[in-house]
Amino acid sequence: MGEQFVTVGDAGELEQLFAHSHRGPVLIFKHSTTCPISAAAYQQMSRVEREVALIVVQKARDLSREIETRTGVRHESPQALILRDGAVVWSASHWSITADAVARALDENKESGDRSQESE
Repeated sequence: MGEQFVTVGDAGELEQLFAHSHRGPVLIFKHSTTCPISAAAYQQMSRVEREVALIVVQKARDLSREIETRTGVRHESPQALILRDGAVVWSASHWSITADAVARALDENKESGDRSQESE
């Protein structure tokens, strides 16, 4: 897997992502290893120049469900989400997941993180 992908495998790691989202945007990618659409989305995500929290849905269905429960965003696979302050501020699924769309969304959502870090 690409070097920017960091596999999330348990509830503690997921909790860390939510906590980190209070300091800056967190990018999560839910990936299915058996879906050709997800394979295409994975290729797009591998072009994003930042850390990507990877949840392989076949191995971590409980984490995927927990994200849905905590955020109110219905689970899809593949799915990319950006968390800020513990909430989803952007999401895309299936063919809407492109490196350009993710980069734009990250740029749009880093501003609030930069300001909140300055005020700490």
